[in-house]
Amino acid sequence: MPDNAPRHRRGIATVCLSGTIEDKLLAAAEAGFDGVEIFENDLLATSQTPEQLRDRCRDLGLRIDLYQPFRDFEAAPPPRLAANLRRAEHKFDLMERLGVDTVLVCSSVAPDTVDDDDLAAEQLHALAERAAKRGIRIAYEALAWGRFVNTYSHSWDIVARADHPALGLCLDSFHILSRASDPAGIADIPGEKLFFLQLADAPSLRMDPLQWSRHHRVFPGQGNFDLKRFLGYVLDAGYDGPLSLEVFNDVYRQADPRCTAVDAMRSLVALEESVGVPLPAPPRLTGHAFTELTVDEPTQARLADTLTALGFTLTGHHRESPVELWEQNAIRVLVNRGSSSGGGAGISSLAVESSDPVASARRAEALLAPVHTPDAAMPAVTAPDGSRIVFCGPGEAWRDRFRPSSEASRAEGGLTHVDHIALTQPFDHFDEAALFLHSVLGLDTEDNTEYAAPFGLVRARALSDPGHHVRIALSVALIRRGEEWSPGVPAPQHIAFATDDIFTVATTLRTAGAPPLPIPDNYYDDLDARLAPLRLADLREHHTLYDRDNDGEFLHLYTPVLGDRVFFEVCQRIGGYLGYGTANTPIRMAAHRQQRLAARSAAA
Repeated sequence: MPDNAPRHRRGIATVCLSGTIEDKLLAAAEAGFDGVEIFENDLLATSQTPEQLRDRCRDLGLRIDLYQPFRDFEAAPPPRLAANLRRAEHKFDLMERLGVDTVLVCSSVAPDTVDDDDLAAEQLHALAERAAKRGIRIAYEALAWGRFVNTYSHSWDIVARADHPALGLCLDSFHILSRASDPAGIADIPGEKLFFLQLADAPSLRMDPLQWSRHHRVFPGQGNFDLKRFLGYVLDAGYDGPLSLEVFNDVYRQADPRCTAVDAMRSLVALEESVGVPLPAPPRLTGHAFTELTVDEPTQARLADTLTALGFTLTGHHRESPVELWEQNAIRVLVNRGSSSGGGAGISSLAVESSDPVASARRAEALLAPVHTPDAAMPAVTAPDGSRIVFCGPGEAWRDRFRPSSEASRAEGGLTHVDHIALTQPFDHFDEAALFLHSVLGLDTEDNTEYAAPFGLVRARALSDPGHHVRIALSVALIRRGEEWSPGVPAPQHIAFATDDIFTVATTLRTAGAPPLPIPDNYYDDLDARLAPLRLADLREHHTLYDRDNDGEFLHLYTPVLGDRVFFEVCQRIGGYLGYGTANTPIRMAAHRQQRLAARSAAA
């Protein structure tokens, strides 16, 4: 799509959102959509008349782009055809009342459907003839599980055979890409015969397409489909209708529709950028400027002791707020002592070094991220989990907000920089958070996995800028239970500090009276059998975990949990290792639980 091309209208199907149709329309309008697809079940469940819904959409600035779905029509045996045509006339009456001129007809799954393309074309022609008299168009879609018609090429053969100006195609990215159909042929279909486009992404799963579709669709950029390539072929064909999202997802159908609609719009804007619609480019990120921890009073002393043991120095106090600045080499940790809510500590802000903070804020705003003080030297945006991401410019001008403490200048200990930040996401916001980091900050996924943890399956996704200066690792428990019988860690978070000599750091921690989190001997016995690391004795002595791949090695240790959710990691990358030692996470989780049990027992 050329940069000067007019933007396509943006639409969303009401089935994407939770609530009643009234909730859905309001959420879609507030998120900035131009139009909606009315899903039939949403209409049937409202007490509003079609005319009232039409007027409501008009008042909200929404166009009704599509009414859907009309099922099991084509290639029907003669006795059912008459009933189908009667049913269609009733739907046309309804569409006239709604003020919508396009209806989705999906390929038949009825058991008595006849495998006869000529018959299918003949009946669709008859339907289109009736629709045309009412000023209505028929958009025929091949369901991935259609009884006989389940590919877009087959549906196009039938539409071409029917040869009626009121009959065209609806292309749905899920139905096409879930079957691994090559979308290149779309570019050869005349643009005027592409009546509608529905976009959805999905994770790579091996399952029945119907179940996959009904439960696991996600918004563009949140799955594994190549939607950039798919949309490129559709636009090359000359399609000029709306770019509309149709996503069936169990989480979205229960989540706040306003948040889901914003997430949906962000995904669509990011997809448009991938095919040439201009957005402010993401400025280059060069590192973590600082990380802010909000801490309650009972946890303050323990956090300060741990930072001191790790080699940090308290170098400043904020001139206006109860915030301390702790430093070591290029690492800055802010400790906000303003929390009195209990619950220990939590990461409240991530500050990244941007080559152009104002441009970073402009991009965030274009992608619907709430921006604070966009013209200030340190603009900030709100992430989906409620934390803040702050954009800092080159240099450390932000440090002027702190008056120097009586302590020495920043320490030059064994920790060099922040390697990554690890955040547990609320289940409903995991994919949204990943899309947010990718689209707003320009981070790309570099690690995506699942692992069995002591309390269930965990999904993990790590994102990084191209230079690996800013790394953020996300995780989410697929199901969280057992809080009443296990002393749980609600949404754990941690900061991982890099070092060039992890064993010296471990020795320093032990000397300071803050030894690393103990790791069981069983782990090292197995490690010896699997990988036989050269310094196994040192790993065991210093409670250091180990991983390696074809490019290098990864050594890491942890502190105990501070409060009820935050802890620190120290890691050493050797060679070209780019992972996060994810295979060791269940070991760390079990060790943290053992620590919590011991603390509970001691307090009893």
